[in-house]
Amino acid sequence: MIVNHVLFSSGTQGVSVIFLLHLLLTEATELPSCKESDYHFEYTDCDVLGSRWRVAIPNKPETCTGLPDPVKGTQCTFTCNEGEFLDMRTQECQKCAAGTYSLGTGVAFDEWDSLPTGFVTHGINMNFGDTYTNCSNSTWIPKGDYIASNTDECTSTLSYAVSLKKPGSVSFQYIYPDNHMFFEFYVQNDQCQSTDSQNRWMRISESDWDYHYVPLSSGNNVLYWRTTGFSLSANTAKPVLLKNIAISGVSYTSECFHCKPGTYSDKPGAARCVPCAANSYSNKGATACQTCDMDKYSGIGSGACTQRPACKTSDYFYTHTPCDSSAQTQLMYKWTEPKICSESLEGAVKLPASGEMMSCPPCNPGFFSSNSSSCEPCPRGFYSNGTECSECPAGTEPVVGFEYKWWNKMPSNMRSSVLSSEYSSTDRSTGWEVAGEYIYTTPSDQDSDYMMLTLTVPGYSLPHSLREDNERVELSRITFVFETKCTADCKLYFMAGQNERNNMVVESWSGTIGKQSYSYLIKTNSTVSFSWGFQRTGAFDMKNEYSSDLAKIYSVHLTNVIGGVASECRQCALTGTDSDSCVSCAPGHYMVYGTGVCRHCPPNTIIRPEQPVGKEACIPCGPNTYSNKGRSACMSDCTLALDHKGESLYYDFSSMGNITGFQSSPRFTSKGLQYFHHFSVALCGAESRAVASCVENVTESKREVKGYICQSTVVPSEIRGQSVVSSQPFSIGDTLIGVTTESKLDDISSFVDNFPVESDLPDVIFYYRSRETTQACKNGRSSSIRLRCDPSVTVKNYISPPSNCSEGTCDGCSFHFLWRSQQACPLCSESNYKEIVSACIQGIQRTTYVWQQPLRCTGGVSLPPLKISTCVTLDFWLKFGVSIGTVAAVLLITISCYFWKRTRKLQYKYSKLMMTAGDKECELPAADSCAIMEGEDAEDDLIYLSKKPFFRKIKSFSRERTSDGFDSVPLKSSAAQEIEMS
Repeated sequence: MIVNHVLFSSGTQGVSVIFLLHLLLTEATELPSCKESDYHFEYTDCDVLGSRWRVAIPNKPETCTGLPDPVKGTQCTFTCNEGEFLDMRTQECQKCAAGTYSLGTGVAFDEWDSLPTGFVTHGINMNFGDTYTNCSNSTWIPKGDYIASNTDECTSTLSYAVSLKKPGSVSFQYIYPDNHMFFEFYVQNDQCQSTDSQNRWMRISESDWDYHYVPLSSGNNVLYWRTTGFSLSANTAKPVLLKNIAISGVSYTSECFHCKPGTYSDKPGAARCVPCAANSYSNKGATACQTCDMDKYSGIGSGACTQRPACKTSDYFYTHTPCDSSAQTQLMYKWTEPKICSESLEGAVKLPASGEMMSCPPCNPGFFSSNSSSCEPCPRGFYSNGTECSECPAGTEPVVGFEYKWWNKMPSNMRSSVLSSEYSSTDRSTGWEVAGEYIYTTPSDQDSDYMMLTLTVPGYSLPHSLREDNERVELSRITFVFETKCTADCKLYFMAGQNERNNMVVESWSGTIGKQSYSYLIKTNSTVSFSWGFQRTGAFDMKNEYSSDLAKIYSVHLTNVIGGVASECRQCALTGTDSDSCVSCAPGHYMVYGTGVCRHCPPNTIIRPEQPVGKEACIPCGPNTYSNKGRSACMSDCTLALDHKGESLYYDFSSMGNITGFQSSPRFTSKGLQYFHHFSVALCGAESRAVASCVENVTESKREVKGYICQSTVVPSEIRGQSVVSSQPFSIGDTLIGVTTESKLDDISSFVDNFPVESDLPDVIFYYRSRETTQACKNGRSSSIRLRCDPSVTVKNYISPPSNCSEGTCDGCSFHFLWRSQQACPLCSESNYKEIVSACIQGIQRTTYVWQQPLRCTGGVSLPPLKISTCVTLDFWLKFGVSIGTVAAVLLITISCYFWKRTRKLQYKYSKLMMTAGDKECELPAADSCAIMEGEDAEDDLIYLSKKPFFRKIKSFSRERTSDGFDSVPLKSSAAQEIEMS
């Protein structure tokens, strides 16, 4: 026996050490023979050929001897079908008995009275700077039929490890109702590889319980459900709920599971158990449900019955009966269904008697009374005020939509429901009830329940008279009139989105609100669901002390709805060929009152989104903007020219026109969770520009807001692991109002005090407006971006809010920002640079151009290139001057000598004349001539120069003055000359 077991052990991979030790011990001692109840069978691990052995394992060691020998087991790929289990004694599949069920090759977890074996839950502590948050108590909590996540701002994880013998799957049901809760599900395999990050984030629930399915690979898999609560409001996020977790791909199921209380299976081979009907119950492993006693009740799938309470006023509501053939209706009272109270108990109230018959209210606009008992919609092209239909006159078109202001019957596209804040299994569906002139909230089981009213439409279509273009802001508009009357902390929510479970809160009102109207713009065709939710108190309490608190809606008006009806007709433009065919006016045209004629709007104007009738439909564009091609919006091409202190300044903001993102300073919730306000800006640009976008990526809905500037709330990436979380997007500027240096435009102010001026250059301010109104911002939101020239800024985008409003706004409606940038400076011109001329070096002179400092311009003209020119140096001019001076001196001396010689000749002539006159006293000589005779100069020169050198003559000339002051002039006679010549 020992040899056989040892041989088996050496030939396989699977007999445990405990089993071998047990065999050795049983051989050495005397023990009783084992019975079937003393052991159970298990399979060894599969070998490389896919084979395994079935071995007997004692339930307790050292209790018996004589275990069955190992036998060849089933192939590792062997499985049983749903509703069957593998009988290890016969190694064959057997059907589960009644009252039990099986998934075949899977396991299921549908009871959550406590955390099932294998599941682990824990909270993750958070550290944000100096803030520490202890999250050890933030775990998933079993609640009986389901398990609920945390609701605080900690991260809580629920995990389960499973080893699959073959590829399988995991499926579960969940409720994920709140986008303030981040919910992800992912799987890690043997290599610690996680699920694709794009598919791990769960979608907001579209029904009470949504179904999720993920395929799994063979081998070890760890399943993770992770949540993080995040709410900026005082209310905490609603928890995520899980139930009916099923995992397939395990090797086999050797037993069936008992049906949980409240369910049953009446036939063998069940793959799942059936819930008990209302007013019945069952225990664990039941094959049938038991009916509750008359004084007790139960909901669907209950494991026990509850004593019926005495009826009270909150158990019934009032309504109007449908109109009869005589157009009569009656006020009557009805028990809330399903009725759970008892009228026979002491202190129970009775249902009040019905009122008298009265005339039915008229049909809603666009409908007519067909047979005095029901309202039918008017045909296409007709309109009605609620009595009879009339065809729209020629040259007009119907104004299509839905307008509900009479509430004799719940409209076919509206649905009422009750959503419990604790997700208790309530069967009540009457949350709102019609009451003639209004629709109101009925009493509920719990004051914390949400009374839901949902309106669903197929889509929107603009009429012929309105043009469709990308710049149009308003596709449709919903307007409703409401009021609330409360004694507690009630709250009315208005939501819009893609469906009832994927609606986002648009606006909310707290406490008692007087009768008022609210409008919401629909900008995308994906917004087709609207919901109103009323909660009497946010504090959970089984009591209903505030059942008299209610909300009323008097009217609901929705425009441009596909399949809608018309309450009126409006003028439209007509074609030239068919006077009855409506068309839209060309861009930049408006319709003249009472005609179908279209006329030009003045230049640089746009047409309002509403009906373009009358010249007042033409709206002038703001300063430094122009109208687009469709004349639906004003735009800026990112350039600007203005005069400042007698100087012309030109700007080009094209490099700043791209989409830019920036964040506010970090903020913290009460739990210490860090978040930011993120802004996206598309400053300016042409029609084909990219627009700013803010996205909600908490859920799979990916709600997106577009415009010039928008805001969203972001949470650091460590909260969701691999990506930044963005939520609560809204527009703060989808229309450009104007571009100017003035601090106020169209009732939007950008106070200089918020951003003190630092230079003599003006700030350029872009003004925007968003027409989406809220309770706090009844005129919509607005924003201004002040561009300031700052050459010292080196970062690309340096955008800051006012120092006294760190979030960019002080009132939540008007946003202001300062954008410092080099690109906000005016374009450079010739006046912004100067020239520097260098010294003349070796005949070359350089002229350099530099910017004036401090430089307060960008782009524009470029600096002229270096200019090189020939020049004459100072040394050259010195030499040239000396040379010229020398030549001038020589010339001057020569001229002086010339005139000196001439003077001497005149002196000689004069002396000669005087001597001649001395021969005959008292008789003047006859003057033959006053001129020098021809040849005389040469002779005189020869006589004079031949005897004395030039300098001796000068010397002698200086000595020829006599003592009496007269000059002595030597005179020569002919005889004397002859003597000299001899």
